[in-house]
Amino acid sequence: MTDVEIDVRSIPKPQKHPEIFRAFGELDVNASLVLVNNHDPRHLRDEFTAEFPDGFGWTYLDRGPKEWRIRITKLASTSLPRILVDTNTLTGQLPDVSGAIWKLQMTERDLDANVVNLSAGQTIDRHQGPDLDVLIHVLYGDGRLQTERGEIALAAGMLVWLPKRSQRAFAAGTSGLQYLSVHPRRTGLLLQLG
Repeated sequence: MTDVEIDVRSIPKPQKHPEIFRAFGELDVNASLVLVNNHDPRHLRDEFTAEFPDGFGWTYLDRGPKEWRIRITKLASTSLPRILVDTNTLTGQLPDVSGAIWKLQMTERDLDANVVNLSAGQTIDRHQGPDLDVLIHVLYGDGRLQTERGEIALAAGMLVWLPKRSQRAFAAGTSGLQYLSVHPRRTGLLLQLG
């Protein structure tokens, strides 16, 4: 199998990494691309580690000083399943921390997920949800979910569906409230904490 060579020295900086990942994505499993650069692309390797842990090989062919050549081999057809976080290490009363305390970081994904922490008594003001369904899993504490027609008591272990565009407001109970939120990816979804 012949390596694909990609010389990124003349590619504008904002386009370099997307072009490298595009070329990597087009490779067959066990095929490689040879990256030619004018420096050691350590940040690129960090991105590959975040996006494709155990799914790529990284071999230096030349280590500069003027030209760096790295063989990047595709070891799996997709990004591999993996443990992202043990929510047991996140849960508990965190009185000085509000908002998202963990979020899904991968660039190539169809989901958004985060763990939200509300201190005792803290609220997320009443609002209409986005044009997508949201699933929340209460990890810790207690609180209330206000809907258009009433209130739902929340406690650890509950799995709650928030239909798209539904009216909602959250209020944390005396021990605070922590929940995992999962929904299709969307840009610009912000929580308004009260």
